[in-house]
Amino acid sequence: MLVSHANPRLWIEKKQTRHDLGREAFVAEIWKWKEKYAHGIYEQFRRLGTSFDWDRVAFTMDPKLSKAVRETFVRLHDEGVIYRANRLVNWCVRLNTALSNLEVDNLELTGRTLLSVPGYNDEKFEFGVIVQFAYQVEDSGGVRFCCSRFAMFMCEDDRFKRRLLNSISLSFILNEKIVVATTRVETMLGDSAIAVHSQDERYKNLHNKYVIQPFSGRRIPIIIDDVLVDPTFGTGAVKITPAHDFNDYEVGKRHNLEFINILNDDGTFNENAVQFKGYRRFHARKAVIEALKEKGLYIDTKDNIMTVPICSKSGDIIEPLMKPQWWINCKDMANAAMEAVTEGKLKVQPKTSEQEWFRWLENIQDWCVSRQLWWGHRVPVYFVRLEGVETQDSSDNQYWVSGQDESIAFERAKAKFPGQKFTLEQDPDVLDTWFSSGLWPFSIFGWPEDVSVTEAICFL
Repeated sequence: MLVSHANPRLWIEKKQTRHDLGREAFVAEIWKWKEKYAHGIYEQFRRLGTSFDWDRVAFTMDPKLSKAVRETFVRLHDEGVIYRANRLVNWCVRLNTALSNLEVDNLELTGRTLLSVPGYNDEKFEFGVIVQFAYQVEDSGGVRFCCSRFAMFMCEDDRFKRRLLNSISLSFILNEKIVVATTRVETMLGDSAIAVHSQDERYKNLHNKYVIQPFSGRRIPIIIDDVLVDPTFGTGAVKITPAHDFNDYEVGKRHNLEFINILNDDGTFNENAVQFKGYRRFHARKAVIEALKEKGLYIDTKDNIMTVPICSKSGDIIEPLMKPQWWINCKDMANAAMEAVTEGKLKVQPKTSEQEWFRWLENIQDWCVSRQLWWGHRVPVYFVRLEGVETQDSSDNQYWVSGQDESIAFERAKAKFPGQKFTLEQDPDVLDTWFSSGLWPFSIFGWPEDVSVTEAICFL
């Protein structure tokens, strides 16, 4: 909340961004804002006649509470509950940070709608539509001359000749395409598969074959995925973009597909977008459609009921993006919470709410707790930069150590990499505010110094 207010105030008053100030100066500005408005809030409570014990006022960034946050992170990291992984996140281009699902609002659209997007001035972009376009099947356009009903033809590839002779539908083979549909046509630049259903007769002759990406020339495999594909929906063929779609991410893991990231953090397209490199994402959407038309691959655009994910803090359109982050494995905790109810150790009141309890916990996902912001509890982990080692991957746990402070982390790094010289670099990210808020019942009563707190709060 403090950051969402401080950022625009800084621009309005000083025409500066946080990057103009730098991290330390920006955090100092937020502290000033906090002290000013906290005082006003306290005064409002006093004027209301509240009888709080003002000697026990606590703030989540207070030293004692911050220690509890660091202690919790270190313990969970040591136990493997907190881990680092390069996975798909909700990325806000405007704020340049990952977000949790709870920080994403879903805008329901019933058809074509023009929406404003932060950072594009007065431009509006079309949502609530679905675009159909075609992929050319590899080796299906090699015929140079053909006489109908006769085996008299010229072709550059002997394999294609044999396929043609054995085919029932000659006209279909001559220029075979697969039509797919998408609400985000620009992501086709990162497609790494086309998925079909195993029992769909329309595509059985194409199993294990390839289509050609029309702009990069990449070969894209046609795969079978009965989990994702509904053969009765649309064309029965689904484009798969594992690095930019949550459903496709799971398909990519199942089939060991290539994860092709086409976006920079600021929402511009990178080198994987070939001729569209440097385009902003929604300008690229228009450009890709025009380029598909030029190649004769565009089919049509239709109204489509859809949900648009919106950042609750900035109003920007969320982009699924692959980013190395810190995650909490929630599955074991969720199972324990469900077991407590089923065994009668925990009672949910009213009884009718039990169904909601299980609905949330049965579908639990690991929690991304790191944020690419400057205000908050800094993640107490340090990257171990080994002397003489040229390439070190920071996307997993291998070269990271955690600790209450840098001196403790240094000793842990010495034990992890004995006899090696190194330097430590603390992760610049901060923790999701709910990480500290969730510890509030423990931290305000003195945990971790007072361990009896965990026994007293037995219901948590």
